[in-house]
Amino acid sequence: MAPGCNTRSGCERVAAHRPASQPVARASGKGFAVRDVRVFLYPDLLRRVEARRHGLLCPMIDLLRESGFEVSLHEDSPENLHTGRDGYSVVRMIAPLGPQGVTFRRTYLEPFYHIETTANRWDWPVARAAFDPDQPAHKAARFMKTQAGRLLADRPVTREGFVFVPLQGRLLEQRSFQSMTPVAMIEALLDHDPKRRIVATLHPRETYTPAEITALERLERIAPRFEVARAASADLLTACDYVATMNSSVALQGYFIGKPAVLFGKVDFHHIAAKVPETGMDAIRAAPDLTPDYATYLWWFFRVMAIRAAGDDAKRGIRSALLRAGWPL
Repeated sequence: MAPGCNTRSGCERVAAHRPASQPVARASGKGFAVRDVRVFLYPDLLRRVEARRHGLLCPMIDLLRESGFEVSLHEDSPENLHTGRDGYSVVRMIAPLGPQGVTFRRTYLEPFYHIETTANRWDWPVARAAFDPDQPAHKAARFMKTQAGRLLADRPVTREGFVFVPLQGRLLEQRSFQSMTPVAMIEALLDHDPKRRIVATLHPRETYTPAEITALERLERIAPRFEVARAASADLLTACDYVATMNSSVALQGYFIGKPAVLFGKVDFHHIAAKVPETGMDAIRAAPDLTPDYATYLWWFFRVMAIRAAGDDAKRGIRSALLRAGWPL
């Protein structure tokens, strides 16, 4: 049974179990009860919730029902999502459906999650908060070591004279959270870190256009220090001098082994990185020498600012997040 999911009813899909004679408060003309919560999930996740195998959603459903809400689960088809614009709703990794909606996503590692009123991680409370370094040092160090072993299988950590650039998508576009295009980011690294090699990887779940591939091949031809590698991300991460990225979670993984990062875009884990949007190209020059307290930061980021979806921590974190979103628990 998933942590915090104490009864089968807490995680079952809700059909029309309510007797027809039972009075229900309904919002005028909207077709939903004032205290209804609709949860929209992809089919496999629906099945996991029904089988009581989700550490966040099961205790969330329990908490909502304990607070007097009626909870129903729905597939996240476009047609169904359209019906969720009014009233309380929960979606995964997309923008909330309306003013009373929230979105959830895993905070990079299990069992950590966020429940927020925006899908933009750089606008979350953790991104706006000031990092508080007053954290339990021993616990933080143990957390960092344990997670590093899980993420990187205790690979040896070295610095071999290159910058690791884990590319994401849309390499020729500058999106709203970015300081430049990803291709321009590579060019900036070549200009402002003239000694190190620049080693990039393509994202395994992205599809790149011919124009994007041509742009990368052109850079490989004119800049001998640049290459697009086929090596495993974990191998490059453990061997690089620092990570340069818009906002790839690979930079956060690097924190677990003490790898500095320079960010060219907005993200929630920016606090201890060098940031091009704030300091320009000076951030590139500063990145290799950064020595923040990685362990303390990671403890704060995960154990203080995220929901730990395990045991009693789950409901406490969920309650806090939903109250912050204005839900009447």
